[in-house]
Amino acid sequence: MALLGGAAVTWPLAARAQQPKLPTVGILGSGFAAWSRLVSALMQRLRELGYIENRTIAIEYRWTEGHDERYAAMAAELVALKVDVIVALGTPAIVAARKATAVISIVFPIASDPVGDGLVASLSRPGGNVTGLSTQQPDLAGKRLEILREIVPGLSRLAVLVNGQNPLAILNVGEVQAAGPKLGLEVNILDVKRADDIAPAIDRLKGHTQAIYTVGDSFVFENQIQINTLALVARLPTMHNGRTYIETGGLVSYGPSFSDLFRRAGDYVDKILKGAKPADLPVEQPTKYDLVINLKTAKAIGLEIPATLLARADEVIE
Repeated sequence: MALLGGAAVTWPLAARAQQPKLPTVGILGSGFAAWSRLVSALMQRLRELGYIENRTIAIEYRWTEGHDERYAAMAAELVALKVDVIVALGTPAIVAARKATAVISIVFPIASDPVGDGLVASLSRPGGNVTGLSTQQPDLAGKRLEILREIVPGLSRLAVLVNGQNPLAILNVGEVQAAGPKLGLEVNILDVKRADDIAPAIDRLKGHTQAIYTVGDSFVFENQIQINTLALVARLPTMHNGRTYIETGGLVSYGPSFSDLFRRAGDYVDKILKGAKPADLPVEQPTKYDLVINLKTAKAIGLEIPATLLARADEVIE
């Protein structure tokens, strides 16, 4: 009886110890605050596909909290944990994950130019262990400038805020510089490379420009609250490339739906967990574009948004 009793106690413990490891997804990014809403869209899609966190799937989060030098170590941690997929948020995270492993699958929900950045061999056949969704946006600069002209009466002077250390961002500035003169706009470049550069740069704009056009990248995304707050104090309307910026006080955005891209990234994760190889999963393009307007910000800086533009908006934040 004593032997049987001992077996009854120890058997469940041994059984639990032998339970198979849950499929694990590592999420690597700059910070929870910046990415939380978009990661929620990814997790919602995984739930729709039948995954339940801590029951049928495990999630390992790693946030650098704005310290880019931590990416390498955190990517290495995820590799050491033997996660099945790494979802890398932003180019620095993608590059760090790619350097850390050539075996574990890596999915990027958004990447500006995955071929040009050397992340994949081609959009149709990525090769290697990396795939995801591209946000390449040809001809959007002109559309954004046209929207700004509708909002800002007599718009003639525009400042473009860009991270001068990002070569792709510089290319996007070129699109604005090409489109601006066609619409009668004088375009000036506001080059910021560090968070400490933002406040003095925007302060210098007072009286010299009528609006700010941000070229989105990881640096601008991580500092969006500071950018929007300072622009609001300076009473300068802002144009952004995604809805998230409007939630933090930006005036207007037009571009691919980041939430939709993160949802679609969930499909990539699902396929990989079921045996698909990133090399065989083509990089997809945006299919949904959103025009989002923040009426509270418009009121704060004394702008009245035309009714025709409000009617075209996909979302109006009040």
